[in-house]
Amino acid sequence: MFDDVTIQGPPVLQPAHLRPESAYRVAHDLLVERAPREALEVLERALELEPANTGLRALRAWAHLMRAQLQKAETELRSLVEETPDDVWARFALGRALVRQSRLPDALPHLRMAAVMSGDPEHEVEVLRVERMLAEAGHLSWDQLT
Repeated sequence: MFDDVTIQGPPVLQPAHLRPESAYRVAHDLLVERAPREALEVLERALELEPANTGLRALRAWAHLMRAQLQKAETELRSLVEETPDDVWARFALGRALVRQSRLPDALPHLRMAAVMSGDPEHEVEVLRVERMLAEAGHLSWDQLT
């Protein structure tokens, strides 16, 4: 019935020398539209010009997370957290990348820190979820969760 249907992603309109601040907006919009491959193309070009740009690097980590390239995301996020320990988004995203790799004990400190720094109920729920999984797997005692 739908054998001949093709889904096409949004076109990427990018000048050859997109400035980093414009690349950020374009890449962010692509990520919102769920086009991480196209966003990575934009970001890699911009990062050639400004390799230390933390905003572009955070978007690259987001794109890697969306593509389930978890080790690449982890590497980028660890670097961002080392450079800016109070970056709540990077710390929480690092925790989530580690959870997705089933590395719960490694993820928990980052998730806890993000929850404390942000006060975001979603971050707190993620901490509780990971703590429960660790307790169910025998890595934490139920008494340690209170």
